[in-house]
Amino acid sequence: MKLSQYGYEFSPEMLAKYPTDNRDDSRLLVLDRKSGKIEHRIFKEIIEYFDEKDLFLFNNTKVFPARLYGNKEKTGAEIEIFLLRELNRELRLWDVLVDPARKIRIGNKLYFGEDDLLVAEVIDNTTSRGRTLRFLFDGTYEEFKQTLFRMGETPLPRWVREKVEPEDEERYQTIFAEHEGAVAAPTAGMHFSKHLLKRMEIRGIDQAYLTLHVGLGNFRTVDVEDLSKHKMDSEQFIVDEATAAAVNGAKQSGHKVVAIGTTVMRTIETVVSTGGMIKPQSGWTNKFIFAPYDFTVADAMVSNFHLPYSTQLMMVAAFGGHDLVMNAYKVAREEGYRFGTYGDAMLIL
Repeated sequence: MKLSQYGYEFSPEMLAKYPTDNRDDSRLLVLDRKSGKIEHRIFKEIIEYFDEKDLFLFNNTKVFPARLYGNKEKTGAEIEIFLLRELNRELRLWDVLVDPARKIRIGNKLYFGEDDLLVAEVIDNTTSRGRTLRFLFDGTYEEFKQTLFRMGETPLPRWVREKVEPEDEERYQTIFAEHEGAVAAPTAGMHFSKHLLKRMEIRGIDQAYLTLHVGLGNFRTVDVEDLSKHKMDSEQFIVDEATAAAVNGAKQSGHKVVAIGTTVMRTIETVVSTGGMIKPQSGWTNKFIFAPYDFTVADAMVSNFHLPYSTQLMMVAAFGGHDLVMNAYKVAREEGYRFGTYGDAMLIL
């Protein structure tokens, strides 16, 4: 498959600027891979497609307030910092993106908050935009982290909306978010409400959780026509013994495993053994899934409607079949489905 095969007619008006009032009231396009049939439903009706002991697998990563605004020393020039990942807890080292980056050099000090509550020093230049910062803070680690996150802003993607609003702090997060570390939300999981999870429980549908800390690599532009030459950024994941046992038990007993989102799919395909079972494991993955690809764990998946030429669309098309998925996207556009982070969802059976 080539990059050019993942384009479709797109306009910014298709993107949802705001989420639905209720998480599970978003629309759901259901695609059957065997028949090619498409149905139009409401997301809360998803459980009608599954039976007792089927397993929904979620990503419980938690988005942290990764965007900070500050000023450069001497000139006072305004800067924006995007925290990517913590490199060293004791030394307060963070891998960050800086905007504008061109005048930020090693040795520069950056100031954040009223009375310059936080000060950081640039200690490394890794890429044109990336930097390593050392935060200078005298308090405990817990006090530092609280200060850093209190000053940060919810990292809602700019293409959703320029201005972050108070409701984004809660809505740009799944209700089961637990382990802090993501700079972008696993959007497929954001459609699940407490009420829907309770209805799943009553129906006997099982739930399990893994962690993959979503990074900005998900949004990095693919700039090569030959997809085999594209390199994904690495993301940290954790699959514990209980989750591995739940997935393997469902597979062995003939029940469906449903991957909620591309991050879950990438993780389970990273840790699957040659025998089709998954292993408890933690580490980093840069797995890039595009057609042709043989999926060995999930029987179904849920995903939002992704942007043209995105790696997420490539994975969804690999799972659902390129022609079927691209046709489903065409139907979704014609039917007025909302695309992107706060948009509607698609279930592939």
